[in-house]
Amino acid sequence: MESERSNFLREACKVARSAGQIIRDGFGSIHKVEFKGEIDLVTDYDKKAEEHIVSYLQDRFPRHSFLAEESGLISGNTSRRLKWVIDPIDGTTNYAHGLPFFAVSIALLERDRPIVAVVFDPLRAELFAASLGHNSTLNGASIRVSTISSLDKSLLATGFPYDVRSSKDNNLSHFSRLTLCTQGVRRLGSAALDLCYIACGRLDGYWELRLHPWDMAAGGLIVAEAGGKTTDLNGETDWLANPSIIASNGHIHAALLSALHPETQSDTSDVQ
Repeated sequence: MESERSNFLREACKVARSAGQIIRDGFGSIHKVEFKGEIDLVTDYDKKAEEHIVSYLQDRFPRHSFLAEESGLISGNTSRRLKWVIDPIDGTTNYAHGLPFFAVSIALLERDRPIVAVVFDPLRAELFAASLGHNSTLNGASIRVSTISSLDKSLLATGFPYDVRSSKDNNLSHFSRLTLCTQGVRRLGSAALDLCYIACGRLDGYWELRLHPWDMAAGGLIVAEAGGKTTDLNGETDWLANPSIIASNGHIHAALLSALHPETQSDTSDVQ
């Protein structure tokens, strides 16, 4: 299985790089943009990159299943329930507006547990990768999470759901609260890169309320294999089965959980 997993990772890295070239070539040009919701976009390059990734991996692993953001579930006939989870452009809104912060995200799940993960930022030529039980890497070099141990010295990231205009569960109160008890909260627009930035120590923690598996499957494994911690918003370890996620360097995880649940404390400024 070890050599097989290495092959899965190698092929995922190859196709992430080639898909990255597709979206890099289209960056800054005029795109065909469609709206899946009020602020939920999809471009022609999302579709081109996804078709390329799925076709490439299907050709090499015809028994595997696929869950892709634009195509949905494509079932294979694997008895081991191996499923590729694909986001061709994580950060489509950034991409469509010409903002240079987006990535290709690919993960392989075995019985709904990530075992291989790749996130590729084509503009910075940064490829984050991990396989279960092995150190996470950035362009082949091992990476580790930060050593920040208090929430008030940490730098965090978050995101907001696509129904932020209409839903009461829109993360704005959490954003306000955490801004006041940390070094700052960034809203960068790509969950996959937010998670990878925790893995390499650029950020110390991240949370988001409503995500899809393709947003977080790859990044979550990369955090874990870099020494970090990932749970859902209630602290449960089966984070991929839930739409909320908290990821951190591990040292601030309990404090971050507490700050996101103000009903358990009277003053988040005391959280260390």
